Amino acid sequence: MTQKSRREMLEEMLAADPRDTFLRYGLAMEFARDGQPNEAVARLRALIADEPNYVPAYFQAAQILLREGESQPAAELLRSGIEAARAQGNGHAAEEMSALLQQIE
Repeated sequence: MTQKSRREMLEEMLAADPRDTFLRYGLAMEFARDGQPNEAVARLRALIADEPNYVPAYFQAAQILLREGESQPAAELLRSGIEAARAQGNGHAAEEMSALLQQIE
């Protein structure tokens, strides 16, 4: 019997609860780990569209884009993420994203 990968397990759990924010985020991160940055960013962007207050998605998507040499879309995501973090009173996340944004501008 073959053991399932984390990605397979996340996909199964998402099939049961497709709106679960944490599972969606986790699956996106698995795509990033598996060397599929475009799929990871697409899933993070979809998560942001559905859950605009889920701040970690902005930061991770921006980091993936930066690794891929896509600084302009990364900067746009960071700006939106900073706004979302500030709206929630999450100063730490806003500061982290601001620092990264300053590095690329």
